[in-house]
Amino acid sequence: MISILFVCHGNICRSPMAEFVMKDLVERKGLKDSYRIESCATSNEELGHDMYPPAKDELDRRGVPYSRRAARRMTSADYGRFDLIVAMDNQNLRNMRPFVGDDPDGKVSLMMSHAGEDRGVADPWY
Repeated sequence: MISILFVCHGNICRSPMAEFVMKDLVERKGLKDSYRIESCATSNEELGHDMYPPAKDELDRRGVPYSRRAARRMTSADYGRFDLIVAMDNQNLRNMRPFVGDDPDGKVSLMMSHAGEDRGVADPWY
């Protein structure tokens, strides 16, 4: 099973949107049982909160299913639990360092690097 963790600052906008989009893509390909996809935050500011309503609205507009969830903060154990850890921006990469160290297994990447771009995903909260 391939495990992917999407990470942003508060886990209420970008990372849960990425989580649900990826879950939808995997489901459409018939690969749901081959993947474990989650998301988390680098901060504790939004712990326990559901996804930001405008993020839900955008998923609705695009026909991407989602479920109620509670924001959680990344832990050091996540590094061992996931094959791929995808940060939304460079600030997230810096804030993940206490949890992933120097990334000895090469699991950490920037989201847009998977699209061949060297930039972060803008935070819609700001």
